[in-house]
Amino acid sequence: MPNFLQRTALCSCLLLALLTLTGLGANAQTNSAAASSGRNFIVAVVDTAPITNLDVQRRVAQMRQQMTAQARSASTPASLMREALERLIDEKAQLQFAKETGVDVDAAAVEQAEQRLAAQSQITVDELHKKAKAEGTSITQLRQDLRDQLTLQRLAERNVPARIKISDVEIAQAMQERQTQSANTNPTVELGHILIAVPETASPAQVAALQAKAESTLAQLKKGESFAAVAKDVSEGAERDKGGLMGARPADRYPSLFVDATQKLAVGELSNIVRSGAGFHILKLVSKQGNAVATITETRARHILLRLSSQLSPAAARAQLAGYKRQIEAGKADFAKLAQEHSQDASGPNGGDLGWVAPGMFVPEFETVMNALKIGEIADPMVSRFGVHLIQVLARREAPITERELRELVRNKLRDSKYEETYQIWAQEMRGRAYVEYRDAPQ
Repeated sequence: MPNFLQRTALCSCLLLALLTLTGLGANAQTNSAAASSGRNFIVAVVDTAPITNLDVQRRVAQMRQQMTAQARSASTPASLMREALERLIDEKAQLQFAKETGVDVDAAAVEQAEQRLAAQSQITVDELHKKAKAEGTSITQLRQDLRDQLTLQRLAERNVPARIKISDVEIAQAMQERQTQSANTNPTVELGHILIAVPETASPAQVAALQAKAESTLAQLKKGESFAAVAKDVSEGAERDKGGLMGARPADRYPSLFVDATQKLAVGELSNIVRSGAGFHILKLVSKQGNAVATITETRARHILLRLSSQLSPAAARAQLAGYKRQIEAGKADFAKLAQEHSQDASGPNGGDLGWVAPGMFVPEFETVMNALKIGEIADPMVSRFGVHLIQVLARREAPITERELRELVRNKLRDSKYEETYQIWAQEMRGRAYVEYRDAPQ
């Protein structure tokens, strides 16, 4: 499995900010209007770093764009301005701390971020620059925004995960909850079954007589007679010679009519008489237990990776992979052969095969697309932080996992669930270290 696809750190919301908080799509008149009206004044100072009215206006426009994209109702202008200013103060405080602790981002990383942003927008880097200029953002400002967001992301990755503590008690409780949920979702059960068959051509009188026989049989069982003996004597079901035992199996492999009739029974209890097209049924819950073996859904996929560079633009990479997809779906090319010839990943020599992988092994943007595919389906070219991919899912399976693997899976999920809260506490601490001076209110 290629290391470049594996998760190496918990992701924060800053990864999304890398692609969205760049000024693109914001109000194109924000910069020029603020400057021409003399409104670009300092509204706050964080240590020695100023925040201007123009900074707040740009961030408000970005936040409005995000709300529109997420179909969220917009806040009032005043509340948006307050939130934008507070976010900028938090970021300035963190950037100051990053500078003090030596967290830096080189030009190559900024260039790669530009390429990813362009690929995400399905345009070239040159087109990205033109769009930024048309909307009032200089190339220098665009790159500084990207550098800042990368710095914030690296700073959080360096400081936040180590603060997350998961106790053995929490892990044990989560494992117990998982086991209980599994048992309730699809337990393994064994039913005893007695069938009083009703012919399709039976008259109402015959049906009534057979129903009376079923009721009499149920009465015998409730008096304590052996279910196996009564089944052998009365039942017309296929399991009659086995004393009516249908065998232990997952609940979803029984007829839904039987599951509904027995799901609230305790072991050893009898159901009421159940009517189906075949006749009258009497059921006994012989045994019931949760799944003894923990399982996880594994996916086997393959991909072709094209890395972005000065020689290969995002648009060109997408077009190349889209062409491969058309050839494969038309039967004119083989996925594995194309991967061997063109993929820039370690999996290329193996036809792009990534092997069987459990959830959480790949970076989120790759895994989200992979999980949405049906078996055999090929996704449209997609962009990750590593380049542009063409992904196909080959198979899925339920695989058993050891208790140690289950503990690690539970631990990772608990860490994910605690990340945002831990990040917010850390961000407040960073802000508390900084000197913040509010000046004129933003307009």
